Amino acid sequence: MSKKVKYDTDKGGYQTQVLIKSTLIYVVLILLTLICLVPIWILIVNATRTTDEIIKGASLIPGTNLFANINTLNTDMLYNVFYSPLRGMFNSFIIAGSCCALTVFFSGLTAYGIVVYDFKAKGPMFVFILAVMMVPSQVTAVGFMKLLVDWELLDSYVPLILPAIAAPAIVFFMRQYMLSSFPLDIIEAARIDGSSEIRTFLTISIPMMKPAFAVQAIFAFISKWNDYYNQSLVLVSGNKEQLTMPMMVQKVVSIDRTADYGANYAAIFLSIIPVVVVYLVLSKFIIGGVAAGGVKE
Repeated sequence: MSKKVKYDTDKGGYQTQVLIKSTLIYVVLILLTLICLVPIWILIVNATRTTDEIIKGASLIPGTNLFANINTLNTDMLYNVFYSPLRGMFNSFIIAGSCCALTVFFSGLTAYGIVVYDFKAKGPMFVFILAVMMVPSQVTAVGFMKLLVDWELLDSYVPLILPAIAAPAIVFFMRQYMLSSFPLDIIEAARIDGSSEIRTFLTISIPMMKPAFAVQAIFAFISKWNDYYNQSLVLVSGNKEQLTMPMMVQKVVSIDRTADYGANYAAIFLSIIPVVVVYLVLSKFIIGGVAAGGVKE
């Protein structure tokens, strides 16, 4: 009888510890969620308010001035000289979409070659990729600009898109994903059946790596959509027809003469809509893809 009472007591104490631990975890997760979402919500709310309302202080209740703020961006001479949301989104989508496709495809192809094939330079090649990943893009900016001037590629989308073929960080993730969840026996079976290497990659490997491709597509698209640094280096003429959304938003928020804060927040709000849409479409792959790709060898 005493053993049963002791067992029930131990079981009850263990359940209490689990409950406390679970509660603390949920509290921390809720706080982190609020930290991430509240600033975005305040941004959306401010996009619907007037300048006077914004100056009075923060609010969590949306206003009624969203369309008026957007109209200000389109009609006020201070803004519409360089701001056109549809043109900016179109230009950004060309760059971000092309970079996303090139990055994901060629990074997956590189990781496929490193994992599937055995050759002497396999180890050194992967170490070189990791070393390149550690080099900040700002370090190579001077040489990059000199190359663009010599090749007359300034004010062109080409130097913003083609370098996306080389993405060391995404190659690293793809390789880890394949090492953890990619069965090499299927590749051998495809070879025995007479499938070519490129056909094997396109018809077998890519469908099996769909979660990894989706996750990296999100990260690549968001990174290139928000890439003001490289875009401002290459697109130097300031031509409205070439400007991307980040460049237009930067010009809007830099206006310090009779600034309209409502219009500024509306411009930022419009710039994040495509990113949110892409994330919502592909978000179901994030948890599975990150979990599988993060497993150690």
